[in-house]
Amino acid sequence: MPQIAQIPEIFASQLFWLVITFGLLFLVVGLGMVPKIQGTVDLRDSRIAADLQTAASARETANRLEADYRAALDRSRAEAARVAAEAKATAAQATEARVKAADASAQVKLEDASRRIAEARSSAQAEIEAVAAEAAAAMVSRVAGLTVDEGTARAAVQQELVRG
Repeated sequence: MPQIAQIPEIFASQLFWLVITFGLLFLVVGLGMVPKIQGTVDLRDSRIAADLQTAASARETANRLEADYRAALDRSRAEAARVAAEAKATAAQATEARVKAADASAQVKLEDASRRIAEARSSAQAEIEAVAAEAAAAMVSRVAGLTVDEGTARAAVQQELVRG
């Protein structure tokens, strides 16, 4: 039968073009497109790693600022307690008139110390919020590619600080 006799010739021709087609596809896709895609993936991975490092350093800075704030608050409290103890010891040794004067002086010093503590607390809180807002804006900018204005970043940080 002539149809069966033609099979080896047709099969060989089809096999030849199959090899040529797959060879060209390998060259175009395997050697042309895959390296570009891999390069893009590697660049993305390195950018994410850099963003994570930046976020970690911002967190470390915020933790250091918080520790400094707490240390300053503890020092202020110790100073206030020391001033109060001195004022009370002096008042106990004096007459009633001197006791009233010493109490008034101690009260002024306590109010001043409380005011300084409140100022230190609000200053440290503002610094922490500013650093956190800046870090959040930088993270959003680098990770998501979006630009966040300072007000929105501060509002988000304040909202998270309120939640605890």
